[in-house]
Amino acid sequence: MGDSIVEDQPLVSIITPVYKAEKFIVETIKSVQEQTYKNWEMILVNDQSPDNSVDIINKFAAADSRIRLAHLEENSGAAVARNKAIELSKGKYIAFLDSDDLWHPEKLMKQIDFMEKGELPFSFTAYEIMEENGSHTGKIVHVPESIDYDGLLKNTIIGCLTVVLNKELIGHIEMVNIRTRQDFVLWLDILKRGHLAYGLDEPLAYYRKVEGSISSNKLKTAKRNWYVYRKIEKLSLLKSITSFTGYAYHAIKKHR
Repeated sequence: MGDSIVEDQPLVSIITPVYKAEKFIVETIKSVQEQTYKNWEMILVNDQSPDNSVDIINKFAAADSRIRLAHLEENSGAAVARNKAIELSKGKYIAFLDSDDLWHPEKLMKQIDFMEKGELPFSFTAYEIMEENGSHTGKIVHVPESIDYDGLLKNTIIGCLTVVLNKELIGHIEMVNIRTRQDFVLWLDILKRGHLAYGLDEPLAYYRKVEGSISSNKLKTAKRNWYVYRKIEKLSLLKSITSFTGYAYHAIKKHR
């Protein structure tokens, strides 16, 4: 792809927190490098990972100037790591990709085109669930054309690995410092400002089901959702119950 085409493409900043990522980080970075869309920067933030992740990333960064590694002074969790990357980002667009997930090669090309044409502030795509070893399950999580604040309370359909945000249209982007569901809280915050999130119903990302990961514990996730409703969003008990009922129904449907 020629330089002139890259110059015409808005810069996308890809945000990746890194903790105990050595098993999958090579695949994750390669799935970014294989994007047909070339004008991106990948900002990985080392959350004091105790394994070999940093050495692996440094090799990629030495060979590809678009890949940057920053460090947190102490282990602080994904929210703090993502916020650090967002602070360092230079792109018009912010995209999120965790260190064990993958993107389809045309993910950015299709999604940025979708957002540029519609002047959209916030988009997300369908994604496929894959096994821990990377084998495809064929299970696709489909997405609606759009979702608003009330809709998202009842249906946590937005996969973090699929989200792209337009910084110019949204303004301040920061995750609340909780250990899990910080992405869900950010999406709610943006939608509360009056924006809609627009779905592109094409599976352009691959979510890895990792045994023992925070997100793999469904009961804990349900408890965290309740915490978000009551303590962060400060919803009434009735609104919390109706939102939770919708969330539970859609979660069961999604993972069936």
